[in-house]
Amino acid sequence: MNAAIIFGLLLALMLTGMPISISLGLTVLTFLFAMTDVPVQAVALKLFTGIEKFEIMAIPFFILAGNFLTHGGVAKRMITFATAMIGHWPGGLGLAGVMACALFAAVSGSSPATVVAIGSILLPAMVKQGFPQRFGAGVITTSGALGILIPPSIVMVMYAVATNSSVGQLFMAGVIPGLILATMLGFTTFWRAWKNNYPRCPKTGFKERLLAFKDAIWGLSLIIIVIGGIYTGVFTPTEAAAMSAVYAFIVAVFVYKDMPLSQVPKILLNSANMSAMLLYIITNAVLFSFVLANENIPHAIADWIVEKDLGVIAFLLVVNILLLAAGNFMEPSSIVLIMAPILFPVAMKLGIDPIHFGIMMVVNMEVGMCHPPVGLNLYVASGITKMGITELTIAVMPWLITMLIFLVMITYIPEISLWLPRILGMM
Repeated sequence: MNAAIIFGLLLALMLTGMPISISLGLTVLTFLFAMTDVPVQAVALKLFTGIEKFEIMAIPFFILAGNFLTHGGVAKRMITFATAMIGHWPGGLGLAGVMACALFAAVSGSSPATVVAIGSILLPAMVKQGFPQRFGAGVITTSGALGILIPPSIVMVMYAVATNSSVGQLFMAGVIPGLILATMLGFTTFWRAWKNNYPRCPKTGFKERLLAFKDAIWGLSLIIIVIGGIYTGVFTPTEAAAMSAVYAFIVAVFVYKDMPLSQVPKILLNSANMSAMLLYIITNAVLFSFVLANENIPHAIADWIVEKDLGVIAFLLVVNILLLAAGNFMEPSSIVLIMAPILFPVAMKLGIDPIHFGIMMVVNMEVGMCHPPVGLNLYVASGITKMGITELTIAVMPWLITMLIFLVMITYIPEISLWLPRILGMM
């Protein structure tokens, strides 16, 4: 009964158009003060201890690093490098876009930032070279979603916070899936370009490729610093986030010199605004999880599913359908923070590995970024291309189908996610 009241109230508030974070907060406060005897002191204590986690500090640092990289000329050089390497293949700039998105995702940790940074430069160039605008928009919108799968990933940090999982293990588990999805999106791009005889770039020589690599090396090095540092134990994921923010600032301002010092305060303010928004969502989600745990709702759901003998295959199918449905009206951070505390205990009872389950949730979030009505990447791409959401939805469909096929693979082949962390001795 209590579960129905909580979820009914939350849904009713969201349907009014109220922001997710405020809907969560009002749901929790209404339920606590009207229907329970939980002391106010316990709520305040949980609110403080719930966000007093070292991992949460990684979020503002990764956001800051992403903003420095977006405005600091790193994206432009990654596009040049990717074009030099594979631009002569069928699909040319489209394939380079997939590769550039994968590279930028590995340093930014943000999907919308990847779409903006790569799309704003590459899409006009693709249209100028003769590609249909729909083709370019489809490539960048879906490839930009790699930003939340290839580490470092802000959404992975959110999952780790919500479930007390290891951020380092999640980051390593995202490497192989990220590379596989990038390859699959690249193949879809290649096939469509070859089929329609789209233009390609002239083949570059070894010298041009070397120069492009040397120019992009400062940005590419950040991938090695973050992933290598975490794997070798030189620093934790949170320390890696701080390191990447400082490194991104130095590269943008002093190495590439594409960002004047006068622009730094604006970047800091934008990053602070975005961080505050996410931390506010986390705060309310912590209270929501507290209410669920206090009412024993996650364990009751887990017991009910175990009693119904759904089994792992059926449960994972239901989870995918639920998360894809949630992606229709919520953004990734909110979905993870609300759904993970509910679904995680069930997954554990069924013997599903927490890291595999986390990667599966992240891939669901990727798909959600690319389909309407709340697909954030669609809105970002719409701002760049001036295309309507309906037209963009049609444009992304071939790549979206590819992502759904990949989701099935990730869901039912755990080794894709778990192989690398096990080889590295992290599990």
